[in-house]
Amino acid sequence: MLPLPQQPRRCLQLLRLLLLLLLLGTGLLQGPAPLAAGVDHRIDDQDQSMGCSRERLRDLDHQAWQLVACSAGPPGEAVILRLVSHPGWLRFDHPSPLLLDSGRFHWELEDTTLANPVLVKDGRDAAAEFVLTPLLADLRQNRPLRLSLPGVIDELPIPPFVVREWRSLETMPADPR
Repeated sequence: MLPLPQQPRRCLQLLRLLLLLLLLGTGLLQGPAPLAAGVDHRIDDQDQSMGCSRERLRDLDHQAWQLVACSAGPPGEAVILRLVSHPGWLRFDHPSPLLLDSGRFHWELEDTTLANPVLVKDGRDAAAEFVLTPLLADLRQNRPLRLSLPGVIDELPIPPFVVREWRSLETMPADPR
C-alpha cells in the first residue's frame, strides 16, 4: 500500500478527531450510569400504603434473588424482609433464622413466613419472610452485609446502598398522602 500524501493524511486525522469529539459529546464513551435505587410507596391488599425497597441480587453461586423490604406502619413499626426466588428454591423447614454478618457483627432474623397466610397457601416455595427490625436497630452506618440461609443460600452479599434503603424504611412515614 502506498503512503498517503500529506494533505489526505491531515484530513484523516481531523476526521478521527471530529468522530472522537462527537462520541464524547453524545456520552457513548462515558462509564455506566450509577445504580438507580430508591424506596417507593405501594398499596397493599388492605388498601394500606407501605414503603418498599426492591432489589435483585445474585449470591456467590450466581443464583438471582429478589429482596423486598417493606414497612407498613408508622415509623418504629416492624420492617419485613421478603426473600423471593424461582419456584421451588426456598424449600426449607420453617421457622429457620436468616443469618446476617458484617465483620464481627452477627444477626439472626426471625422467620415469619408461617404467619403470612398468603405464603402458607402458596405451594411454589418461592418466598420467605423475616423481621428486619432487630438488624436495623443495631446498624449505625450503611455497611455491607453477608446474608445466608442454611441449606438454601451459602452467601449473598448485600451492598451498602441496599442497607441505606432498608435503614430509610425505619423512619419513613408509611402514607405520603
